[in-house]
Amino acid sequence: MSKIDIRHAHSLPMPQARKAIEEVARKLQDRFQVDYGWEGDTLNFTRSGIDGHIELQAQALHVHAKLGFLAAMFKDPIESEIKRVLQEKF
Repeated sequence: MSKIDIRHAHSLPMPQARKAIEEVARKLQDRFQVDYGWEGDTLNFTRSGIDGHIELQAQALHVHAKLGFLAAMFKDPIESEIKRVLQEKF
């Protein structure tokens, strides 16, 4: 099982950071067909072979995902897309 673990600092107010994370999730949904939903300050996302979350903190966020065997073949493009969108939004 492959994993993605990204920590990203930010200086946005929490409501604005939450909105930016929602945009990240929409891009992941469009590109990789993930389902997502909020649980407190954590956005959970999933699809067959992918299970992860984005934890929003006051000055940082943490992306963690577990990729199954088939999804692991797409680890690099998934991780690159997450990093690209985080740079764009934060």
